[in-house]
Amino acid sequence: MLKYNSNFNEPPFDNERKKELKLFQQLSKIRFKSIKLLNLSFSHRSYANETPGDIDNNERLEFLGDSVLGLIVSEYLYHILEDKPEGDLAKIKSHVVSEEILASIAKRLRVDNYILIGKGEEYSGGRSKKTLLADALEAIIGAYYIDSGYIPVKAFVLENLIPEIDKVIQDKHQKDYKSLLQELVQKKFRTYPRYTIVSKMGPDHDRTFVIEVSINNKNYGKGKGKNKKEAEQQAAGVAYIALTEKKEKKPRKKPFSGNPAIS
Repeated sequence: MLKYNSNFNEPPFDNERKKELKLFQQLSKIRFKSIKLLNLSFSHRSYANETPGDIDNNERLEFLGDSVLGLIVSEYLYHILEDKPEGDLAKIKSHVVSEEILASIAKRLRVDNYILIGKGEEYSGGRSKKTLLADALEAIIGAYYIDSGYIPVKAFVLENLIPEIDKVIQDKHQKDYKSLLQELVQKKFRTYPRYTIVSKMGPDHDRTFVIEVSINNKNYGKGKGKNKKEAEQQAAGVAYIALTEKKEKKPRKKPFSGNPAIS
């Protein structure tokens, strides 16, 4: 088990918060030795910046959790898919540790109920932002690794990710449009889609991106989102549908207007 710096500048912590984190542990089926470390994993940068005094945020834990998560998934795939080449393993891993999947797991574990965020982030719907939720889950993984070691955190990660891994292996997962579009464009045009930021709107804490996707210098659609990834996904979806939509309309026959001419 790793030793961690117990002298970090912890977020405010009282009996009410302790009860909340106890509920989270029951729901997520994990048990922290240091509940204050768990509390730190929920401390978003916006909260740390707005809270009086010098307190830490969860970004260092997120950094660690990202690596721990990648190792656990890579190890699992390496052992269960002995006949798959490195490229296939990388594709599966990329999908299951994606922001979309991590955010959905965080939502299921009700991470959004326990995140500590600033007022500005709260007012802009921060608790429902996929990036924020995915980052918080990685911070929890990092904190749990420090608190309890590799074996417990591995059990926690695999319990939540094995169903997603199985979906990909059985090809029952919902592929993201960026991947679908890239595969289609490579096959059809022998090139790659290009994503360009058209505009940015709103303040830094509530930014909206508009991104356009082009293929061979021809524009195929625009997408809008709270971050670049979300906007690119939307743009890719528009382009993919445009390229794959079947033209069901057939040429209309001229209406019959009398006896046909006799030659």
